[in-house]
Amino acid sequence: MKKDELIRLALKARENSYCPYSSYAVGAAVECEDGTIYTGCNIENASYGATVCAERTAIFKAVSEGKKEIKAIAIAGGKRGEEPDGYAFPCGMCRQVLNEFAMGDAPVIVAKSQEDYKEYALKDLLPEAFGPNNLA
Repeated sequence: MKKDELIRLALKARENSYCPYSSYAVGAAVECEDGTIYTGCNIENASYGATVCAERTAIFKAVSEGKKEIKAIAIAGGKRGEEPDGYAFPCGMCRQVLNEFAMGDAPVIVAKSQEDYKEYALKDLLPEAFGPNNLA
């Protein structure tokens, strides 16, 4: 896993955030099984339901390029124009999407900076997850 690079790219992806309503800029970087990294930012909409999170943007970019196995993800978020002062955890919908494309032990890194981050296994953030295996 390219932890340092994932964190750096998640922090950088925040710069592209479109968040005129919440002013909460989020960036994410996902590493695929083959080492390819995709980034994403949150994109808000005046019709709030049309908003998409940074995590799903990055995952959907990967999937749209044929990458369907996520190895790890880093997420960084905070007030637009400022350094993150808290950890931005994935919302429930993003956890469910992660569960679709990542194994339960996949690292989920939430970062304030390159040096200040926490790491969790997806299965710890989404215990007793419902996924593709439940439909087999």
